[in-house]
Amino acid sequence: MYVDSHCHLDYPGLIDDLPGVVARARNAGVSHMVTISTKLSQFAGVRAIAERFDNIYCSVGVHPHEAGEEAPSSVEHLLELARHPKVVGIGETGLDYFYEHSPRAAQQESFRLHIRAARESGLPLIVHSRDADKDTIRILQEEQRDGPCPGLIHCFSSGPELAEKSIEMGFYISLSGIVTFKGAKDLQATVRTLPLDRLLIETDSPYLAPVPHRGKTNEPAFVAHTAAAVAALQGVTVEQVADATTTNFFRLFRRCQGGE
Repeated sequence: MYVDSHCHLDYPGLIDDLPGVVARARNAGVSHMVTISTKLSQFAGVRAIAERFDNIYCSVGVHPHEAGEEAPSSVEHLLELARHPKVVGIGETGLDYFYEHSPRAAQQESFRLHIRAARESGLPLIVHSRDADKDTIRILQEEQRDGPCPGLIHCFSSGPELAEKSIEMGFYISLSGIVTFKGAKDLQATVRTLPLDRLLIETDSPYLAPVPHRGKTNEPAFVAHTAAAVAALQGVTVEQVADATTTNFFRLFRRCQGGE
């Protein structure tokens, strides 16, 4: 059994065939999915997908790309939206200095609001970090002085420092189809060193389809290929990766059915 801990089922390429996407995921052994919020203005649509399917949950938050236009007005606003029983995480939030679609100051302020909402709600923080490892680590460490919050670094593609510091703070590391790419040698070397009991798997669909589907629209069913790649890198069986990442998912996302 697999879990896709991060997908975007409201995006073009998936929303138009939701029953088919869900059926193919089920046939591939995917038991649960979390569809991720990137804009508060579109959160109602994300939540509606989670309400429609028993095995789909959602998050609430603002992607760093949108932080300049859609930053949450307050921690209380996020907490109010997060009270819905199908909301299992806060985010995705974080920092993206690769594209910089939003000013860095706006990204950082939005990130801090999300961290505080995660701490107050007890829901896991879903962190996006691209070309921003040092600031991601710094802000997480600064905010944790006021108390820890659960969380994960999603679609991890950074170096060992972000992984090590995040795990020290109690976070999990979520791996996507990038680990199957030929050119991802540095990432693959890091994945070999990570503890299996801190790993999750995801698709980030409709993006980043793993080999052998690279270049196609990604979907939750393809998370099995990521699990196989992680198993090969860790020197364990696919079944061990499936069991561990599923157990880790329910340990982190406690609101999901089957959680502890």
